[in-house]
Amino acid sequence: MLVTALSPLRRFCPKPLMKAAAIVTLTAALSSSGCGDRADSGHVGAASIQADRIAAHTRFLSSDSLEGRGVGGRAETVTTEYIAAQFELAGVRPAGDAGTYFQAVPLVGVQTQPDARLSWSSGGARKSLKYLDEFVAVNHRQEPLVDLDTEAVFVGHGIVAPEFDWDDYKDVDVKGKVVILFTNEPASDDAGFFGGAALTYYGRWTFKYEEALRQGAIGCLIVHTTPTAGYPWEVVRNSWSGREPFVKLATGENALALAGWVHSEAAESMLSGTGKSLDELLAAADSRDFQPLPLSIRVQARLLSDVEAINTRNVVGVMEGSDPLLKEEAVVYTAHWDHLGVGIAVDGDDIYNGAVDNATGAGLLLELARAFGELDQRPKRSIIFAAVGAEEGGLRGSEYYAHHPFVPVAKTAVNINFDGLAPLGPATDITLPGFERTTLRPIVEALANESGFTIRPESHPAQGYYYRSDHFSMAKVGVPAFSLKLGVDYVGKPEGWGLKAQEDYTAKRYHQPSDEFDPSWDFSGLEQLARFGFELGLRVANGPELPTWNDGDEFLPARLKSWEQ
Repeated sequence: MLVTALSPLRRFCPKPLMKAAAIVTLTAALSSSGCGDRADSGHVGAASIQADRIAAHTRFLSSDSLEGRGVGGRAETVTTEYIAAQFELAGVRPAGDAGTYFQAVPLVGVQTQPDARLSWSSGGARKSLKYLDEFVAVNHRQEPLVDLDTEAVFVGHGIVAPEFDWDDYKDVDVKGKVVILFTNEPASDDAGFFGGAALTYYGRWTFKYEEALRQGAIGCLIVHTTPTAGYPWEVVRNSWSGREPFVKLATGENALALAGWVHSEAAESMLSGTGKSLDELLAAADSRDFQPLPLSIRVQARLLSDVEAINTRNVVGVMEGSDPLLKEEAVVYTAHWDHLGVGIAVDGDDIYNGAVDNATGAGLLLELARAFGELDQRPKRSIIFAAVGAEEGGLRGSEYYAHHPFVPVAKTAVNINFDGLAPLGPATDITLPGFERTTLRPIVEALANESGFTIRPESHPAQGYYYRSDHFSMAKVGVPAFSLKLGVDYVGKPEGWGLKAQEDYTAKRYHQPSDEFDPSWDFSGLEQLARFGFELGLRVANGPELPTWNDGDEFLPARLKSWEQ
């Protein structure tokens, strides 16, 4: 019966992948949006992009049957087979390992066990913190057991930035100690002070751990506050309660034994010996004159961890360019397929479906692949579609692709990424954080003007979105890269409605089981976004030269280095 259902589609589509999981899942999408539309739609390219197809992919990818698309296991297999099948139906050929659509991403999974202990002691008294409610932690050493008892030092924001004449570790030795710090970076409206309101990489929690390790610390605890992090404690708890994926450490490579977050109330108690409140400490940390504060406490931690190899994968396809020379270069579209899987139950629901984050982006990526397959004339440069995995564990899939690309990064024109797209209807503005840092700015602005879009800056620049999604992995190796999203002004909605909707999602659904598909969602705005992204990629693919970063940008040296090799 299944073969019969697929048979009519074979007149118009390439032979589907014949793996059972892929066929079953493929049918679910085709029954509502089928590839057969290609035969009689009469439209090609951007004009063929339709909201209902993006919605159909989103609905399936965020269904309970995919168990939150966690990395590894059955759910990943079904998810990635589905994406590969859709690529093949679109006429996109494999660009993974050994002639397949799959690029293996070897990782090590570390899951902290529920009996994890963290405490601090002073003057013979000890206070223990409750795992998940007051702290989360993981050992980066990828070991089954971490057991430590050492001194603690408060180091402000934990930043060393010579170009801003900033050093939170000045005149202090933290070797073998635990550092306690705030996430984010010093607050300022001065454009010359940490780049102004927009967060730099120095403010990201990943940087904090990296710098603590460089300074010789054995552990790093980040004090969580909703204003500095940009999201509530529940997001930290839910995101860190499962298995954390890491690139396997090389022999002799060092790593933090303790990397975690501490709830603000627990941190207030822990730092009480300084004689200052959290607000006072944060204010002190915002000054260039800040001095690290050795604390009169010792931190004890005992982490038992389940450590295992994870065989996850990216799904990569390519549509070869038409120009004999330029086809060796490429435009790369990305979206992460993974989410948090099954985790802590909230109101009886333990499946983190990740409908907005990022079934929407993956669904849009699939529709882009189909639309490029509609073109009568292929673009000059090749087009690569990469559905990357393990984003939620630290951009691992995109990081791996960036270092093992199908087309060398020196010949990659741009990376256009889609992540966390709210289906709220048609919008009049878009946001592309980071595009202005590249030589693509005139092309983007011209296209926005033609499309009737206003380009809106990030609504929350201090949250550092640029450093939180997969385009960042590509930027670090020099590729001009940014994400594409709708803004906050929606047709027929009052001023401020879109911004309120964003904030409501962050507070109530982001990284929570409630991020589920809603049949009432309006995907017309995502159709707009996909068409804009299609046209942008097409123009770059047919452009006369490879884009780069503007003079003075932090990623320009990596671009120039790639061209020298």
